[in-house]
Amino acid sequence: MQRAAFLLSVVVLVGGCASGPRPYSAVLAESLRQPEQGSVSTSQAGWQGQKFAVATAHPLASEAGLEMLAAGGSAIDAAVAVQMVLTLVEPQSSGIGGGAFLLYHDGRDTVAFDGRETAPAAVQETLFVAADGQAMPFHEAIVGGRAVGVPGTVRMLEMAHAEYGRLPWKSLFAPAIRLAEQGFPVSDRLHALVAADQHLKKDPQAAAYFYDAAGQPRAAGSLLRNPELADVLRRIAEQGSAALHQGEVARAIVDKVSGHATNPGLLSLGDMAGYRAIRREPLCVRYASQGAPVPRRYRLCGFPPPSSGAIAIAQILGIILDTGAATLAFDDPSWMHAYTEASRLAFADRAQYVADPAFVAAPGGNWHSLLQADYLASRARLIGAQSMRVATPGSPVNAARSHSPMAFQVEYGTSHLSIVDGRGHALAMTTTIEDAFGSRQMVRGFLLNNELSDFSFMPADASGSPVANRVEPGKRPRSSMSPTLVFDDDSGEFVLSGGSPGGAMIIHYTAKLLYATLNWGLSPQQAIDLPNFGSLNGPTILEEGRFPAAFVEALRARAHEVRETALTSGIQAIGRVPAGLAGGADPRREGRVVGE
Repeated sequence: MQRAAFLLSVVVLVGGCASGPRPYSAVLAESLRQPEQGSVSTSQAGWQGQKFAVATAHPLASEAGLEMLAAGGSAIDAAVAVQMVLTLVEPQSSGIGGGAFLLYHDGRDTVAFDGRETAPAAVQETLFVAADGQAMPFHEAIVGGRAVGVPGTVRMLEMAHAEYGRLPWKSLFAPAIRLAEQGFPVSDRLHALVAADQHLKKDPQAAAYFYDAAGQPRAAGSLLRNPELADVLRRIAEQGSAALHQGEVARAIVDKVSGHATNPGLLSLGDMAGYRAIRREPLCVRYASQGAPVPRRYRLCGFPPPSSGAIAIAQILGIILDTGAATLAFDDPSWMHAYTEASRLAFADRAQYVADPAFVAAPGGNWHSLLQADYLASRARLIGAQSMRVATPGSPVNAARSHSPMAFQVEYGTSHLSIVDGRGHALAMTTTIEDAFGSRQMVRGFLLNNELSDFSFMPADASGSPVANRVEPGKRPRSSMSPTLVFDDDSGEFVLSGGSPGGAMIIHYTAKLLYATLNWGLSPQQAIDLPNFGSLNGPTILEEGRFPAAFVEALRARAHEVRETALTSGIQAIGRVPAGLAGGADPRREGRVVGE
């Protein structure tokens, strides 16, 4: 049986107000809003090498990681250097003012490091409820201090480096400090995003940095220096994460958040000093490919809650196996029908169940209850010849539900990096400040996140039943970030590292990468280049201009509400191939794979 091939069992790795289902029309309209607009298209031929590789969202960040690997550093060392450069050159997507999830494999064990932001101790669950009892408009809520969570990226990287770093912590900051002091050329993408943003100018520090004296976005190719960020990075290099979470820099962050004139937040010095990164067990499942030239058994490892990515991806892949579509090709509308119906079912469960595990228990006490083969088979039986359009949550265990589903909310931007070092150790890290340019609040040369807007704006449904992902003090908001590592299930050897930015569509971009490489035998670059697609439990969303009219009409004949739009993924991936390593970067952004 195909279902038996998806052995969804835990792989324990040693070492480590009004809410509820939204009207379909509302989901349809909001599903089409994308985290970051398209700006550039870069031709990517794919990369091959033998020793090590770095795939990131910006060429300068990739070069910084390569510098660390060439010096004998680990993948963790390279990731620290990459993140510091991304803070400078890709400020719209991630940085030291945000959070991240990191998966690392040291050749034996796979571990997960959680650097997700947390809600300040003083927040209340009505943080985003307006005076009229309705959810605040998104940008009214997030521009300013209200949505700023306690940043976690630096603390998380420090924890990972203490265990797996090989180079001195201080040395990892040299590339970013050098670029910040000497300057870097503004990319076409950064220029376009600054030009399109309606809120960045409202912050005096951001306005002075991103715009020229005439108030125009700094020209593409012009040299941009950031001495304030260089100073902060130098402090962190010398003093560790304490330089960000305590003292002068922490005070500047708190003052910025609490002192906003129209939308202050509740972040405190105690929140900053008290932040702790968490080491977690990855969420791993077994998966047997169906359509590849030589079927293989794999172990897919992703990030557990508060990420929803690994659960949703595993559900989608498992449900497809029970539909009879597993051996179909990408150009067959029947495959797309099965995929998007499976997606609706997975996103319905995501809205019902997934939240910070310190606050919300998994169904039956184990997140794998959502991944058991018999449960996924029962969900697959709901897929018929016509689209269900909007799915309802399932019941993986015989227990009363204690929460109502979270209403649909648009999620925003991110960055992803994949690294394999000279020892064959692999890393996948997805990092974010949430919306493009975060809260639009700049402090000492870096932007602060608006991550609290990943919580449900409405804390309960009309009957008062609470939403699992509501705002609570100290809680980590649910995320779609899906850093993923794949291994051969028989030998344990590393196969693939990948992930993407893209809000809730991250789940589909990563699932596309996995399905195309494992089932259709495509290279990482070929998989990335495929058109994007998915459903967030609303319309069927297809990448604009990438699907034939007959394909679209075949889906509509099955009652799909098809909407075509730009889907600006930023997938980065590195895979093991017989000749060594093969890497891919998304042509929809400006990423680059480098290595030897």
